[in-house]
Amino acid sequence: MAQHITGRTSAIDGRTTRRLGYVVSQQKRKRVEEVFGGLKTAGFVHKVKLRGVHRVGWLFTFAVAAYSLVRMRKLQEAIA
Repeated sequence: MAQHITGRTSAIDGRTTRRLGYVVSQQKRKRVEEVFGGLKTAGFVHKVKLRGVHRVGWLFTFAVAAYSLVRMRKLQEAIA
């Protein structure tokens, strides 16, 4: 859960947000949300046109594999 930092009150107070684990959790959460956002836009997972758990699972697995390949290529370019 993220803390509201705008003018309204938040359900999370300083006892939680001052911990290192909270900061790490927010960083990891951002990375996971980026992956799902990419899958929705480029991986055809936004509006699934398949029926059945197995077919949708296959589509999700395929989209994640393609996303991983693209990410590996970008990481190799950054290293070289």
